[in-house]
Amino acid sequence: MSGGPEDEREPGGEPPELTHLDSAGHAHMVDVGDKPVTRRRAVASARVRTRPDVIALIQHGRAAKGDVLAAARLAGICAAKETGRLIPLCHPLPLDAVAVDLQLGVSHIEVRAEAITSARTGVEMEAMTAAAVAALTLYDMLKAVDRAMVIERVQLEEKEGGKSGRFVRPVAPEEEEAEEEEDHE
Repeated sequence: MSGGPEDEREPGGEPPELTHLDSAGHAHMVDVGDKPVTRRRAVASARVRTRPDVIALIQHGRAAKGDVLAAARLAGICAAKETGRLIPLCHPLPLDAVAVDLQLGVSHIEVRAEAITSARTGVEMEAMTAAAVAALTLYDMLKAVDRAMVIERVQLEEKEGGKSGRFVRPVAPEEEEAEEEEDHE
């Protein structure tokens, strides 16, 4: 399992180089042409904090703009497919699958997005874009009843494949405590 920046170090203790910078420090798109095509998978998440009465609106299908969860799910999937157009140095990838799952909490919506590809580079950005855009769509669909919603913790949860192997985000103690408190509200 990997965690913080110290886990991203090369053998010998040196931090890895930023691959999107050339020797002069200018941004460039990485050449992945010589890398083998491998199966790659990434999972990202985001959280939208809101009020319990807003969660109740969603649960009872009473949001003014319609099926909030379906709209967010589709927006996330569509966004993953457009990642190479949205993120300037991101390679466009042929996606094998994208799934967006939304879970209602007492006062939040948990977004989890998974992207899978067979390609020469990772699919982390597609998963993160899906999670972020699904969260933004939730905000758009619900802003009429809660403009104070907060989108937080857009993050990579896990990835598999490629030279760097597997990454799984460790759960921070403060995240566990916050979830336990919310479950008891």
